[in-house]
Amino acid sequence: MFKLTIMAAALAAAAAAQASVSPDEAKQLGTTLTAVGAEKAGNKDGTIPEYTGGLTAAPAGFVKGSGIRPDPYGADKPRLVITGKNLAGQEDKLTAGTRELLKRFPTFRVDVYPTHRPVTLPKALLDNTAKNAINTKAVDGGVGVENALAGVPFPIPKSGYEVMWNHLLRYQGHALTTKYESWNVDASGVPSLATAGEIYEEFPLSDPKHTEVAKQTDVFFRTKLTYLAPARRAGEGLMAFDAVNPVAQPRKVWQYLPGQRRVKLAPDVAYDTPNPGSAGASTYDDAWVFNGALDRFDFKLIGKKEMIVPYGEYKLFAAKVAADVTKPNHLNPDFVRWELHRVWVVEATLKQGKRHIYGKRTFYIDEDSWVALASDQYDARGQLYRSSFDHLIYAYDAQATYTGNHVIYDFVSGAYNLTGMSGPYGGLKYIDALKPTQWSPEALAGAGVR
Repeated sequence: MFKLTIMAAALAAAAAAQASVSPDEAKQLGTTLTAVGAEKAGNKDGTIPEYTGGLTAAPAGFVKGSGIRPDPYGADKPRLVITGKNLAGQEDKLTAGTRELLKRFPTFRVDVYPTHRPVTLPKALLDNTAKNAINTKAVDGGVGVENALAGVPFPIPKSGYEVMWNHLLRYQGHALTTKYESWNVDASGVPSLATAGEIYEEFPLSDPKHTEVAKQTDVFFRTKLTYLAPARRAGEGLMAFDAVNPVAQPRKVWQYLPGQRRVKLAPDVAYDTPNPGSAGASTYDDAWVFNGALDRFDFKLIGKKEMIVPYGEYKLFAAKVAADVTKPNHLNPDFVRWELHRVWVVEATLKQGKRHIYGKRTFYIDEDSWVALASDQYDARGQLYRSSFDHLIYAYDAQATYTGNHVIYDFVSGAYNLTGMSGPYGGLKYIDALKPTQWSPEALAGAGVR
């Protein structure tokens, strides 16, 4: 049984309202809660520390402008190592996918390090979050939001939809770029390059010049990528825009295929369409654990729970040789850091009459960053199908979180995929926003010409 911090009855009543909190309730922000809604206090065991303001300075060795960020906690040693042999007693703090990996593979282990709480946001976004708490509302059955400023839209969430919107609108900086590799490892343990690419991501609402509440059709996320390898995929391009209310403005996607020499609209780049960037090992809405519209599932807020999740993954982020990381059956445990954190648990159940390869999904969203760190995906029979993990780092130079290294395990095929390995190409760069003309279909075609 989950040890929850919120009673189910109270959650159900609050979820029905789909409304912002009262001014009195919002006063918890900055007192018992942090400015983004996390519990400020540590846990009773002392294994989760009190929040003291986050990591506000770069560690020694960081070079301004560098894409690789030194690990501020590199001297830490594991306080606990979990294997299949000592799993008993730890199950309640592990996702279903983590437990399955431990049970299946003697080589898999979970190295649990001391917990750190480094995440903080720019002051303007913290100020906006306090305003959002009493003004922002979920609309259209939770599928959209209104009256949201840049920041956390629902720091004191009352429904699963609100928690998922906190994840979708999490602060990731204003604009960034990276080159990366995506690797598939089949059931026999053989790795193969699925794709290599160059990606640009922008978050227009996070533009310091954007000070107004978001309109329903405003784009909150746009991305453009060009595949560089393998040879058969080189030159392909993809561009996608997501708005704050997909009912008012559905996702817009354009695709460029070199063989056709033209850009075309691609409305199927969403939901459970197999993602060619992972050679079909994941769906489009598996990216970043979850992205896209919320309309195909009912999102139920289960509550908050202490969980052992990937966190502070600077070593994995900096890895330069894929063969060091992509071991048979699972990622090399030497490259993965796990910590105990409080997470919001959201259960998504497929709506009647809607289609998706997953019948149910369980999401685990970090209370400090609102990043979805992990998920478990179940098929229509209720069997565990896949599990995802995003490996968070805090980019202390930009006061932003980044989760480029995404791994998804398929428990039916026995294969897994690692997407976002950027260490070989110099890591992650924060950049100035691209010009509007660079977000045109014509620009996508130009980037993909070969």
